[in-house]
Amino acid sequence: MPTWVLLFSASMWGLSSLPLKAFAEYGLSGPLLAGLAFGFAGVLGLPLLLREYTQWRRSLAMLVLLALVGGWGNTAYVTALVQGEVVRVMLLFYLLPAWSVLGGRIFLGERISLRRGSAVALAMVGAFLVVGGFAAFDAPLSLADVMAVTAGLAFAGNNIIARQSQEIPTASKTVVVFLGSALLAMPLTLWVSGSDAAAGLLGLTPEVLGWLAAYSLGWLALVTATWQWSVSRMEAGRAGVLSISELVVALLVATLVGGETMTLLECVGAVVIALAAILEATDSTVTSPPATLP
Repeated sequence: MPTWVLLFSASMWGLSSLPLKAFAEYGLSGPLLAGLAFGFAGVLGLPLLLREYTQWRRSLAMLVLLALVGGWGNTAYVTALVQGEVVRVMLLFYLLPAWSVLGGRIFLGERISLRRGSAVALAMVGAFLVVGGFAAFDAPLSLADVMAVTAGLAFAGNNIIARQSQEIPTASKTVVVFLGSALLAMPLTLWVSGSDAAAGLLGLTPEVLGWLAAYSLGWLALVTATWQWSVSRMEAGRAGVLSISELVVALLVATLVGGETMTLLECVGAVVIALAAILEATDSTVTSPPATLP
């Protein structure tokens, strides 16, 4: 079940460029959009976080760390998609499987089997092919590029922390990540937008705010909760490889909805990525943590 839930969550993240690009047309920068969207859900989730206080009070340090790392992952990811080109952003973000497998080995002592190493290699090769190989790096690094790379690192860190802190309920993990995203988005908004941030806020109509609240409480709450639930129940390396299905979905969206075309090299890369996810998902040697998780 955690495998299928993570595939669902990753696929929903892959679709996220659609609503994000739509909100950006109303003058919302990436950090401001992240702050508002995650802030809505975080504030409304505070009663739930307080209700579970007795369950996470002895793990406050881990909860704060999750808020900072997971929060930055969400904020940087949204910023990268809004500010940059989706395909380039997804390539840089999807160094994530390598970070997850290496982090799982270093911090959790997870074994890197031949099968897992092969899956990571396939995933990375596929992601590289999708964007045309070395041609993707002809342009200098932009803000969106930096955000994409750090988002991948942060998501990998989120997976490791979530796996390590089994005693913290999934709901509390989800709420603190929302709050961390909103908190970290504030200084980033001022840095990216400056005085335009206030103009962006004042320019929001009740209709846009309503759609933003619906996106926050519906879409974001669902994908973040399912992500936290699933990565808490599987190895960090496995989670990192499976989550690469997000890239496949993002490419399909760009092709079918955005009107973009895929080259033969991109198609081959997408197939390689899918094979990597299947190789990892069907690994029968991986054991899951106990079913008594909160």
